[in-house]
Amino acid sequence: MPPRSEQPRRDAEGSRRGSSRAGRPRASQPHPAGEREMPPSLGGISDARAYTPRGRSVREGGAPSGTGRAEQRRTPRSNRSQDPFRPALQVLDGGRGTAGRSSERAARRDSGVARATVTRTVTDRSPRDEPPGVPRRRVTGAQPRRGDRTPERRPSRKRPQPPRLADPGRRLRLGTALTLALFVAVGVRLVVLQTVDTPAYADGGIADRTTTVQLPAPRGAIYDRSGEAALAHSVEARYVYADPTRVGDIVATAAALSPLLGIPASELAEKMKPRKRKDGVDSQFEYLARGVDIDRAKEIMALKLLGIATHRDERREVPGGDLAANLIGFTSPDMVGLEGLEARFDDVLHGEDGQAVFEVGLGDLAAPIPGGYSSTTKAKPGSSVVLTIDRDLQYTVQRILSERMQQVQGSTGAAVVLDAHTGEVLAQASHPTYNAAKPFPSEPTDREDAATSFVVDPGSVHKPITFGAALQEGVITQETSFPVANAIRKGDTWFRDTYQADGRRMSVAGMMAYSSNVGTIQIADDLGPDRLLDYQRRFGLGKPTEVGMPGEASGRLLPVQEWSGSSYGSVPIGHSVDATPLQMAAAYGAIANDGTYIQPHLLKETIAPDGKRTPAPAPETRQVLSPDNAAALRTIMEAVTTVEDATGLAAAVPGYRIAGKTGTGWRLVDGKKQPGEVASFIGMAPAENPRYVIAVFVHSPSGGGGQISAPAFRDMMTFTLRHFRVPPSTQPAPTFTAFP
Repeated sequence: MPPRSEQPRRDAEGSRRGSSRAGRPRASQPHPAGEREMPPSLGGISDARAYTPRGRSVREGGAPSGTGRAEQRRTPRSNRSQDPFRPALQVLDGGRGTAGRSSERAARRDSGVARATVTRTVTDRSPRDEPPGVPRRRVTGAQPRRGDRTPERRPSRKRPQPPRLADPGRRLRLGTALTLALFVAVGVRLVVLQTVDTPAYADGGIADRTTTVQLPAPRGAIYDRSGEAALAHSVEARYVYADPTRVGDIVATAAALSPLLGIPASELAEKMKPRKRKDGVDSQFEYLARGVDIDRAKEIMALKLLGIATHRDERREVPGGDLAANLIGFTSPDMVGLEGLEARFDDVLHGEDGQAVFEVGLGDLAAPIPGGYSSTTKAKPGSSVVLTIDRDLQYTVQRILSERMQQVQGSTGAAVVLDAHTGEVLAQASHPTYNAAKPFPSEPTDREDAATSFVVDPGSVHKPITFGAALQEGVITQETSFPVANAIRKGDTWFRDTYQADGRRMSVAGMMAYSSNVGTIQIADDLGPDRLLDYQRRFGLGKPTEVGMPGEASGRLLPVQEWSGSSYGSVPIGHSVDATPLQMAAAYGAIANDGTYIQPHLLKETIAPDGKRTPAPAPETRQVLSPDNAAALRTIMEAVTTVEDATGLAAAVPGYRIAGKTGTGWRLVDGKKQPGEVASFIGMAPAENPRYVIAVFVHSPSGGGGQISAPAFRDMMTFTLRHFRVPPSTQPAPTFTAFP
């Protein structure tokens, strides 16, 4: 198909074809030869009565001949508003309204021009029929026909512009600023990484190529008062372990290790069985034995058993076995204090482990790389503690107590030796005892320190406290005497004397020698309960001594408001009072030390790993009695070991003046009285200038403790005075008259 001309097609008279405004030729006008006669009165597009797409025919018929003019045949329409092509006709007609076209048609009808029937073929000019590259003509408005007046120009419509979303310049500036900020941040981060964080990143891969070896810190030792004899110390050892995933023949391996470790083969086999941890992973480490001797570990490694290995360990050694075991306590296999002084001073004895980190090769070259990374943190050994315990005295006191306690079965005993001038505990023995080097087969009751956990109703050993308070308050003097009946009633209870005075006048020395309950209660009546309770507290009863032992019992004093009628008789003679052997020994220490109470203590000093010695804090002291009253009380107490038929004759030490007191009470567990009785003796020597105080308590469910405590005291005091080379007394004990 030939390209369509850009110019509108025109007829012979020059008018554009299809224009509604071109002149219409008359029917009477001649036509050039060879040309087909045009139908009369061919109207434009605006005169069409119907519109069809291109390529269809539109026929218009003229009026009948009798009318004198051709009248265009119209398609009857019931309603013009139903014409679906009216908007398109308005556009093609140049935008003229319906009224304009109607007036034009009326004018033509009035002119009498006859119309002929015209058949027009409209070529379908779809875009697919046009040759490529040829722009499609766009009709912008109605074209004027020749001879018509120039139509009114339709105002041009501007193409609507899209809304302006943002300022491009502003977006460009913002994007530039963000890009620059990003580059600045990246640059700053690079500088930080290259300068500040360089060491951290440089060391980031060290962990993947290094090995860490723990350097255990040795635990501090526990020494006796000399600082040389170790009561407990640590030695290097080995632990033996198994990797259950690598052990071959479990039965054969257990049989080979059993004689070397001293553990039954069945127990070893059970430990070597494959098992899973809580996280579901197969266990690759199981302890077989701890604290194995180095030589024994070498023998085990020489067997080259599959899945069996050893490593560095530490073992706690107690050279004395059961020597002061109830005091020292023991540790766990991991060197953590569990009982006794090991637990009390664990933070002092326990050191800080170190470690060595170094680069190693792979495979068979698992050895430090020369010149490679290496870092060592030295272990800090624990400090050692020096006790006030004398090793030789502790051994002797413990032996004497054990031998005496063999005379009664199922009994519990305690013995305490104090330095009267310093309050130092020189020996503290318990029965039964155990081997601190192998503590686990023992019973928990065997491991208790009886001196601090053994709560008793002290009985008559409490009477010197009542006498001392009366002396200090001026209720009695050393020469006081008064009639003493055989019994006295307090509340609903009768209190009787074993050695009856039958109402005779008895001296205070005689009351002490024969342990008169009636005489002591009468003195307490004059003293009063408030002052008695006050002196009990001054002598250290009712609260722990804080000697250093964990779990020390505090004892209990009966408040005055809780006293019943019988309490006025029981409290002065040592009943309705809870105390420990160490508390009672400390109270006697105040009498021996000219009336000054000194808090008992076990720790003498600590020794740092560098050898620096730090003395223990000074003990608490307070004045309870005046020196004169304390001396008078000691003299009265000498009657117990010198007066004929006195209760403490078995405690006398030849060559030395002994002041002391016997007692009979009960053992209390959770506030409940236990079967049997507690026999005790507490004394000091030399009485004229006491150096040492010894307390012995024996609980025997079947009785007989009275035959143990006083003789045991005598043997212990004899050795103590000789051990410390105390000269014998130069003056004999005074002569006492029990019934003046």
